[in-house]
Amino acid sequence: MKQNVIIRKVLSYLKRYTHLMVLSVVFAAAIVGLTLYVPILIGNAIDAIVEGAVAFDVIRYYLVRVGVVVLVTALLQWLMNVINNHVTYHVVRDIRKEAFGRLQILPLKYIDAHPYGETVSRMISDVDTFADGLLMGFTQLFTGIVTIAGTLVIMLTLNPLITLVVVVITPLSLFVANFIAKHTYDMFQLQSRTRGEQTAFVEEMIGNAKVVKAFGHADESMETFEEINQRLQKCSLKAIFYSSLTNPCTRFVNSIVYACVALTGAFAVLSGNMTVGILSCFLNYANQYTKPFNEVSGVITELQNAIACAGRIFELIEETPQTPDAEDAVVIEQAEGEIQCESVCFSYTEGQKLIENFNVHVKPGQKVAIVGPTGCGKTTVINLLMRFYDARSGEIRVDGNEIRDMKRKSLRSNYGMVLQETWLKSGTIRENIKMGKPEATDEEMMKAAKAAYADSFIRRLPNGYDTVIGEDGGMLSQGQKQLLCISRIMLSLPPMLILDEATSSIDTRTEMKIQSAFHTLMKGRTSFIVAHRLSTIKDADIILVMKDGNIIEQGNHEQLLQKKGFYAQLYHS
Repeated sequence: MKQNVIIRKVLSYLKRYTHLMVLSVVFAAAIVGLTLYVPILIGNAIDAIVEGAVAFDVIRYYLVRVGVVVLVTALLQWLMNVINNHVTYHVVRDIRKEAFGRLQILPLKYIDAHPYGETVSRMISDVDTFADGLLMGFTQLFTGIVTIAGTLVIMLTLNPLITLVVVVITPLSLFVANFIAKHTYDMFQLQSRTRGEQTAFVEEMIGNAKVVKAFGHADESMETFEEINQRLQKCSLKAIFYSSLTNPCTRFVNSIVYACVALTGAFAVLSGNMTVGILSCFLNYANQYTKPFNEVSGVITELQNAIACAGRIFELIEETPQTPDAEDAVVIEQAEGEIQCESVCFSYTEGQKLIENFNVHVKPGQKVAIVGPTGCGKTTVINLLMRFYDARSGEIRVDGNEIRDMKRKSLRSNYGMVLQETWLKSGTIRENIKMGKPEATDEEMMKAAKAAYADSFIRRLPNGYDTVIGEDGGMLSQGQKQLLCISRIMLSLPPMLILDEATSSIDTRTEMKIQSAFHTLMKGRTSFIVAHRLSTIKDADIILVMKDGNIIEQGNHEQLLQKKGFYAQLYHS
């Protein structure tokens, strides 16, 4: 994303706080005006010393005025900083809120294709870096520009010739700063990308620490981390080295300006065209005129980093969202459970075929089992039924309605899912079970937990149903986490069920009890079961046998065994 495009986007966020920005500029102008007034007072005081006898009353008068001006300037500076902080962190809040909101409507293919840590890095680290650059820009850019304009006007009134010397030499520092800034932007972009890669890798290693230790992969992980770390070190050093050249280079130019003003002013004093006080005042102004160039050059360096980080977060915000629901989309409160798939084709990647010409008709209340070897497309069918992904061609209908013509929330609220991979949120056991039905009473919740055979272990926890767990389930076993997920389904009682290896982490005895509970739950409900243990799906009304994305056999258990085909081979193996 180009710099000018990013800057326009940043300005669009700042427009919401125009009144505060105007107030900040007014304060900046007042601060600069008072700051420029101080050298005049000091110059007058010096002239009171040089010209004959020392006039102590005059000197005291000017020093008191200097003290008052400095106090007022400090107060205005504080108020300006408060306003700048307010604007900066409200802009950051707006950007993070929009980024998180966009994350909620992005299609799953984006989440699947990007490491979680890299996305987190964009929303946290990159936005923080952007905030630092924006705050520095507010604080120093406004005052710097106003200071340059103010001092230029005053110096012209004092001595146009010396002012001309200052104006001719000073722009060199801007050319130097601009040249360096252009070359550091790409380096800061690379630094942000590499930092995101490092965050993603760390997140992956922490999330899978048990696997890393179990397979003795710690050394290889360290080598990979070291390689990423080395790349981050190199690109960071380059970015910081080149950006750090800005300040010394501009200071060198400004020192030349100061020397030229001092030399020219000294000759003016000797010739009687200027007093010592005016020369002192002029030297102060020369310093104040060149100082913002140093500050602005430093701000430009920080802004390069901030803009590079802002570009990454704006890329996330502008990612293509999932196709929105139509205004006249169908809403089904309680589905009957009739599902038809007609000529459905789908693949995650263009050119790599997965599901081809998928056809099935499921009547309300039927129990459908999906079996087949790993990678044949079983879970993909579930993703299509839930509309986590849209089919590339063909139609999927629920109660006669094409699911692309239904509101996603309406479609998904009619399904209950228990997957092999459990998902729990940070909070109490009570909140996790009630996720699908927040309005449920505690009595209903406990009844559901008992039906899922989770009540007994929950009551043994330190605070029972009020025990707080983390997003990974804390110290709960994999089987206990799965029982909590099953409890959710038992509580919400949706008209359609999807069970994808729902009892894979549960002991045999508990699994038999859960299967019995599921059998009761499935009565009158359309159910889809993905299972590797074929003994658990003998009573299914329809068994879909998949291979390479296609349904190669279809029927009940007895019919498929009589065919002596692929299913029979799987079953007897």
